[in-house]
Amino acid sequence: MDAVPSLDGYPVQPPPLRPPAVLDQVWRDLTFVHWPVDPDSVRHHFPAGTSPDVFADGLTYVGLVPFVMDGTRLGRAPSPTLPWLGSFLETNIRLYSVDDAGRHGVLFRSLETERALVVVAARVGLGVPYTWARMRLRRDGDLVSYASRRRFPARGLRSVLTIRVGDRIEPTPLELWLTARWGAHTRVAGRTLWVPNEHPPWPLCAAEVVDLADDLLEAAGVTTVGPRLRALFSPGVATRFGRPSRVA
Repeated sequence: MDAVPSLDGYPVQPPPLRPPAVLDQVWRDLTFVHWPVDPDSVRHHFPAGTSPDVFADGLTYVGLVPFVMDGTRLGRAPSPTLPWLGSFLETNIRLYSVDDAGRHGVLFRSLETERALVVVAARVGLGVPYTWARMRLRRDGDLVSYASRRRFPARGLRSVLTIRVGDRIEPTPLELWLTARWGAHTRVAGRTLWVPNEHPPWPLCAAEVVDLADDLLEAAGVTTVGPRLRALFSPGVATRFGRPSRVA
């Protein structure tokens, strides 16, 4: 698909989610760290019916995104939260995808999580490459630190990130393009699926990277071609997921 010449016509607000919503979650204390990537170098990672999404600069991007998952509910509120899940950490490595229907989403290369049950359920049910890890988040004033060490598979892979949260910002067109994503593409049982979601616009703050030591990006088979973008921090959003649909 052609590079996006501008954000004119780009869905910066989520398309209406077809009912019923199947899952509600809260994503909080989230940090985006991004690097540019040559689209041709990652094209082989994308399932049938999808391709790398390309910005106006001719590049696609890879993101390292640690955050806290909270308040998971099945279906619409006021259904109860799932107490056996509770609040837990995740860190994902994600590429940016577009399908033949023009839906702009994300393609996960890996998702670290503390919950072994989530790993099994997501891998089997949705083909999403979750991995089991030991994880920690610490906050000290404006410093936020994330740490992860994988347990399974590829035991021992680490990701350590510390940021200093700055002032609230208005995102650039590229930052908006990277963060306004309303679904994920995945491959399960030989079929490519689109899993839609919706949430309010991210409240974003500039973030200074104080420390970064990461094995996950290389393990995901992604090579960057330029310097890291400025990091972004968000206190979070509430999100809803709709039913998956077939792409190819």
